[in-house]
Amino acid sequence: MGTALNGKETAFGIIDNIRQVIVGKDRAIEFGVIALICQGHLLIEDIPGVGKTMLAKSLARSTGCDFSRIQFTPDLLPSDVTGVLIFNQKTGDFEFRPGPVMAQIVLADEINRATPKTQSSLLEAMEERQITVEGKSHLLPKPFMVIATQNPVEYEGTFPLPEAQLDRFLLRVQLGYPAYNEEITIMENQQLKHPFESLTSVATPGEVIALQEQARTIRVDPVLKQYIVSLVAATRDHPHVALGASPRASLGLLRSTQALALLRERDHILPDDIKELSEPVISHRLILTAAARMQGINSRGVIRDLTDKMPVPGTIVSGRALR
Repeated sequence: MGTALNGKETAFGIIDNIRQVIVGKDRAIEFGVIALICQGHLLIEDIPGVGKTMLAKSLARSTGCDFSRIQFTPDLLPSDVTGVLIFNQKTGDFEFRPGPVMAQIVLADEINRATPKTQSSLLEAMEERQITVEGKSHLLPKPFMVIATQNPVEYEGTFPLPEAQLDRFLLRVQLGYPAYNEEITIMENQQLKHPFESLTSVATPGEVIALQEQARTIRVDPVLKQYIVSLVAATRDHPHVALGASPRASLGLLRSTQALALLRERDHILPDDIKELSEPVISHRLILTAAARMQGINSRGVIRDLTDKMPVPGTIVSGRALR
């Protein structure tokens, strides 16, 4: 178990540090750290005021990463995100002025309030870790992570994210309202000053990169890889699904379970890791049929249905162990 143990101090330190600011949302905090470890991106979908933006800022400060916030609005342009070429009269040349996406952790706040054209300006950055402006590519810093917040799509003035963009988010999480006692704690913590003001970094970007590399060494049994692919492939044949998950979902589930195993102080993943992460990794990638939506069925329910019905490797069925 030595491999998994080496990086636990860094990961646990980041999680504990964020808990000083975000009260009672341990699962969302853990998912944020998992996304960072996997070199993935996080989509936080919830109503205003529950701490979505503060979670992103706390993660950036805890890791010592450069942070940039982009407020997405209907009049935001793609160049406002990626950057522009400016003519320098002294040199007579055009110079690249980088946009806010050129940071290590980028908060795309209320991403679904911008037009689809502006939303798509993040596609290349999220997938290829670079941006292209006027035909010239610019590499993004390492580590690089996009944390997007999104209001529920029923809210007025929102533009649903296109399928190609949703597929680039490793995890989708919801914070939800705090519990009664947690809300009292939040009030007490912020009575004199906000705890974020005294938050300091407990890791460096270099340690985050080392953690990312270490997570990839977590062992995955070939049978569990088959289980992951079978689970993802089943979404493509489900009667309530019009468009199933892509192979990117299989890779995302593999990477995220490796990170979860590292946080659980193991050097290998378990079937339970796959079941735990299948919903936040896969559900936002599915497009349901019109009939399913009319019946009130959601993608999370589809994933729960699949994980409940699909045999888990190692279980006994008809007198034999599944392999």
